[in-house]
Amino acid sequence: MKTIIEASLFRKRAVLMLLAFLLISGFSAYVNIPKESQPDVPIPVIYVSVRHEGISPEDAERLILRPLEQEVRGIEGLKEMKSTASSGHASIVLEFYVGVDIKDALIDVREKVSQAKGKLPQEGDEPVVKQVTMATENPALTVLLSGNSPERALITLARSLRDQLEGFSEILEVKIGGDREDMLEILVDPLLMESYQLNMNDIFNLVSRNNRLVAAGIMDNGKGRFPIKVPSVFSNLKDVMSMPIKVSDDKVITFSDVAKIRRTFKDPTTFVRVNGLPTISLEIIKRPGENIIHTVDKVKAFITENEELLPNNVQVSYAGDASKDVKDMLNDLQNNVLSAVLLVVIVIIAVLGIRSATLVGIAIPGSFLTGILVLWSAGITVNIVVLFALIMSVGMLVDGAIVVTEFADREMNAGVPRHKAYLDAAKRMSWPIIASTATTLAAFAPLLFWPGITGEFMKYLPLTLIATLTASLFMALIFIPVLGSVFGKARLLTEKQKNNALLSESGDLFQLQGITGLYVRTLDSAIKKPWLVLVITCVIAISGVSLFAKSNLGVEFFPEVEPSGINVKVRSYGDFSIYEQDNMMSMIEQKILPLSDEIDTLYVKTGDSTGELI
Repeated sequence: MKTIIEASLFRKRAVLMLLAFLLISGFSAYVNIPKESQPDVPIPVIYVSVRHEGISPEDAERLILRPLEQEVRGIEGLKEMKSTASSGHASIVLEFYVGVDIKDALIDVREKVSQAKGKLPQEGDEPVVKQVTMATENPALTVLLSGNSPERALITLARSLRDQLEGFSEILEVKIGGDREDMLEILVDPLLMESYQLNMNDIFNLVSRNNRLVAAGIMDNGKGRFPIKVPSVFSNLKDVMSMPIKVSDDKVITFSDVAKIRRTFKDPTTFVRVNGLPTISLEIIKRPGENIIHTVDKVKAFITENEELLPNNVQVSYAGDASKDVKDMLNDLQNNVLSAVLLVVIVIIAVLGIRSATLVGIAIPGSFLTGILVLWSAGITVNIVVLFALIMSVGMLVDGAIVVTEFADREMNAGVPRHKAYLDAAKRMSWPIIASTATTLAAFAPLLFWPGITGEFMKYLPLTLIATLTASLFMALIFIPVLGSVFGKARLLTEKQKNNALLSESGDLFQLQGITGLYVRTLDSAIKKPWLVLVITCVIAISGVSLFAKSNLGVEFFPEVEPSGINVKVRSYGDFSIYEQDNMMSMIEQKILPLSDEIDTLYVKTGDSTGELI
C-alpha cells in the first residue's frame, strides 16, 4: 500500500485527472442510475391459474386441481404447493427453495401444465402461469379514469391507453381494473323459430361450428405459390347476421330473420370507483431495473398530452405513486450529504483551518459518487435499501481523511514541506485507516450471506457500504494526500496551540490545556483503576439489556412510520354475488366520502382484490 501511495504522490497530474473522471462519471451515474422504490428481489414463487366459468368449487378441485397437482408435484426444487378451488376458478401457488433458478423452474412448470391440459375440461380458459415478483405485486402508478361516461366508453378508452403505454420500453405490463370481457349476445324470438320449424340446437351448432380458422393448404402451380384462404372467421357483426340457418325451397333463413344480436359484456368480476364515481383503473407495472421516477414522469406526461382528446366528463387522477417515496429519499440523501459536508467543514475549520476543511469536505461527495459509480457498473439500482445505506455511511466517510489531514498539518507546522508532510501522513496512517475501515466492513459483511428472501432484500445494504467505504479509503490515502500536496498549507497557530504542540512533542501531556488536557487526565485516572472501569462497563451493558427486556417493546423487522395512505380490506363469509359485495363496499364508501377534506383520493375496488385505498 505504501508503494501505491508513493507512486500516486509522484504522479499528481494522473491522479487528479482520475479524481476528476470519478467525480464526473459518478455524477452522471447518479443522474442515470435506475431508481426504484423496492429492490427487485427474485421471489421463488410461481402462480398457476385456470378460469372455468360456472364450475363449482368441488368440480374445480376434482377436474382442474388434481390433474395439475399430479403433474407439477414432481418438479425439482419444489418446497410447498398450495391449491385453492373457488366458484369458476382454480389456482396453485408453487413455492421453491431459495437458490433454485426460478427461470428454469418457470419453464418446467409451463411444460408440466401443458402436459396436463389434455386432462382439463375443454370449456375452461387457457391456464395462466406466471412468476410472482415485487414489480407485479406493487404497481409503480395507478391511472384512474372516472366520470359519468358510459361503461363501454371508459373501457374502450382504457384499452386504447393500455395498448399505447405497453409500447413504452420502461413498462412491463398494464392491468385494467374494472374491465369486462366482450361478448355477442343472441336474442332469439321463440315464435319466429317455431314458425320456421327451428330449435335451439340448430342455432347452437351453427355458431359453435363456425368462426374457426381453416388451414386449407398452399397452391403451387409452378409459376407461383400462394395460400388458400377459407373465409370462416367472423370479422364483424354483419358476418353473424347474414349467416344462413336453414334453406327452404328458394328461401334462405338467416340469423337476422329469427334473432337479434348485440354487442355486450360478460357479467362483471370487479367494480372500481374513485371518490364515488365509476372508474376504470390502469395499473402500471414497471419493468425490473428501470428508473421508477422516469417511468412515472413519462406516463404522466403521456396522459397529459392525450388529456385534451378525452371526453369532458372523464376525469383523470392518480393513486399509488411509488416514485414519491424515492424522490423523498433522494432529497433526504442530498440534504444529509450537504449537511454532513457543511458540519464537517465547520468543525475542521475551527480545528485545522480552511484548506484542511476543504480537503476533508471533498472526501464526502467523492466517496458517494465513486460508490454510486461502482453500483451502477454492477447493475444495481438505487432503492430504499441503497439509499438507507448511503445515508447511514455519511458519518463513516471522513474519519480517514481527517486523520491524514491532521497529521500532515502537524508536520507542516513543524517545518516539513507539504509534499513530504502528506506523504508521511498517508504512509504512517495507512494501516490504521485500513484496519479501521476493515473492522467496519467486517460488521456488515455477514449480511451478504443472510439466507432467504430477506437476505436477498437486505444484501444491498452491505454491498453499498462496502463500495462507499472502500471509496472513502482511497480518498483518504491517495486523492486527499495528492490534493494536499498541491494546495495544502500550514495553518497559523495561536500561542495556546503552539504550547500544546510543544508539550505533545516533549511528552509532558498532563500540562496540556483545554479539552485535550481534560481528556488526558481523565484517561490517566481510568487506566489507574482498570477493574473499576471494567465493572462499570459491565453494569451499563447488563442494565441496558435488562431494561429493554423489561420494557416489553418487542422486536420488529421494520419500524412503524407514518403511512401516506390507509388500506381497508373487507372480508365476509357466504356466497355473495359480485353485486352484493359491491353494495357492501358502497355502504362503507358512503361513510368515508364525507371526510373529503382529509382524503385526497378514495379508491374502491370490489372483486378479486377487495379493498379500499385512501
